[in-house]
Amino acid sequence: MEGGAAALTILVVALGAFLILKGVGDVLNPPRSTAPSRVPFSGGLSPDTHAWNRYHVRYYPMALLFLAFDMEMVFMYPWAVVFVEEGLIALIEMLMFITILLFGILYTWREGAFRWS
Repeated sequence: MEGGAAALTILVVALGAFLILKGVGDVLNPPRSTAPSRVPFSGGLSPDTHAWNRYHVRYYPMALLFLAFDMEMVFMYPWAVVFVEEGLIALIEMLMFITILLFGILYTWREGAFRWS
């Protein structure tokens, strides 16, 4: 079998299995459409607050700081492999990347991400 035909066969078999299992699940446990079961949180009770109000705004600078460090690590490992082959050009590119991330970290520091009050 060629690659495309094999992939199409796997797709058809997976889709068929999904539809069969979904049908069996709906027969054994029919979906309920009562109002409390449609509430997305709080165990079916009426929500006290809106879902967007659950997180305080002070967590957003910490999330930005985490993303800055996370992106730095994601690109550091492959860069270490390429650095051996590329040399000075790879070093300059990584220094530019780290400088951009440093500006993000300094911004979150200025916004007070390290102060917990």
